[in-house]
Amino acid sequence: MKRDKVIYWLVTGIVSFLFASGGLMYFLNYDYAHQFFISLGFPTWIIYPLAVLKILGPIAILTKKSSFLKELAYAGFLFDAVLAVSAHLIVGDGFIYHGFAAIILTIVSWRYDRKLFGEYVQKIATKSRNHDTIYS
Repeated sequence: MKRDKVIYWLVTGIVSFLFASGGLMYFLNYDYAHQFFISLGFPTWIIYPLAVLKILGPIAILTKKSSFLKELAYAGFLFDAVLAVSAHLIVGDGFIYHGFAAIILTIVSWRYDRKLFGEYVQKIATKSRNHDTIYS
């Protein structure tokens, strides 16, 4: 169990730093991010929303205040990394290794999160005339 905790916190710390620093870079070095997005064929209007999400994602994962937001953050990180690798492969600029590392680290962090803290169970609420029912 101790080994699992060490792996989880180490990998989750790396993933959190990776995405949060990327989000901060979008704010602090917008001109570079702007040119980078243009070279990959992405619209530049998405830079600021993506930066905000890359900063909020690690907060959702590390605070564990909401299991739903934590799962969304993990999904967002995975989608971001997969799309980044795809874009770099299409452009052929060779910057695919950071994306592959982000994919692997995100999956490892997510798996150990579930192993240590339990799986996320979505609750579906239905309303009937006589009573409220929540299904797990």
